[in-house]
Amino acid sequence: MSYSANSASAVASQRPDESTMMAAVIYEAGGPEVFKVEKRQIPTPEKGQVLIRIKAFGLNRSEMFTRQGHSPTVKFPRILGIEAAGVIKEAPGNEDNFKEGDVVTTAMGGMGRDFDGGYAEYTVVPASQVQLVQIADNISWAMLGALPEMMQTTWGALFKALRLQDNDRLLIRGGTTSVGLAAAAIAKSHGAFVAATTRKPEREQLLRANGAGQVFIDNGMIADQVKQTEGFNKVLEMVGVTTLRDSLQCVEEGGTVCMVGSVSGKWAFDDGFSPMVSIPTAVSLTAYHSSAKSFVETPLDEIIDHLGAERIRTLIGKVFIGLDKINEAHQCMDEDKAGGKIVVLIDDK
Repeated sequence: MSYSANSASAVASQRPDESTMMAAVIYEAGGPEVFKVEKRQIPTPEKGQVLIRIKAFGLNRSEMFTRQGHSPTVKFPRILGIEAAGVIKEAPGNEDNFKEGDVVTTAMGGMGRDFDGGYAEYTVVPASQVQLVQIADNISWAMLGALPEMMQTTWGALFKALRLQDNDRLLIRGGTTSVGLAAAAIAKSHGAFVAATTRKPEREQLLRANGAGQVFIDNGMIADQVKQTEGFNKVLEMVGVTTLRDSLQCVEEGGTVCMVGSVSGKWAFDDGFSPMVSIPTAVSLTAYHSSAKSFVETPLDEIIDHLGAERIRTLIGKVFIGLDKINEAHQCMDEDKAGGKIVVLIDDK
């Protein structure tokens, strides 16, 4: 894990009073340079909402697509960010569930899309999409900031969509994504054999360190390689439709392929997808869709306790300190240089 130091204290000093905050705002679609770090009023929570002082947030490819203009329902200006970790400041009407200073995480539910999200010092979200973290003392803010969206997607895809069991043989297509790395770690810890793919041979050791017992160098067509092995009964498809047809040929009869992401940026087939041609006999194709409901159902405390701080740390590719590093962080994501989850810490305290 690498850290990028910055002038976080200088950014904080720009705040003139306690009613304002700093936020990274996007006014128009474009490259990583479009974010503007500026003063905003701290939002006021209504009954049924909570005000969270953000300590860290993870970056997600969906935010990159939104920044590029590929989310037509998102209206600018907007503070992006579909997840965050921090502490409760106010919880009107929810004082029985949350008190000031409680460590919490939040994700999804329109965050950073329908309303302002996590790229800021504070955010207001519905209390129904906030999860209290009981064992936060065991990990750092950078680690906690990496977990909400990554773990709810990983957990849901593995145990809800794929119904993973011990002794399953799981192939992860797109293994060096943050979800791919997390899936390998969790699946192995639950007794499955894990294989993963990467386009870059130099990342093989990263995959093996996170639980992969076998690595395929992916040129877009690996089914023939896979058929020379013992085979797989579960496939987690992270790349998208560019490799989905091939992934369907990688799973044995009675097995399941779950599409959960599209790091290729391609979500639909250009040609006519024919299920009768592309899906082998007795192979199932499913998908997993993230949601606020799925997030609050994700057992974060259990996952933190099960994986431990050392394993969670290996899932983080790069940490940037300060909102003024948001452009650099997005550039890192665009160039696929992190080798794991990208996290932004609000400050270094």
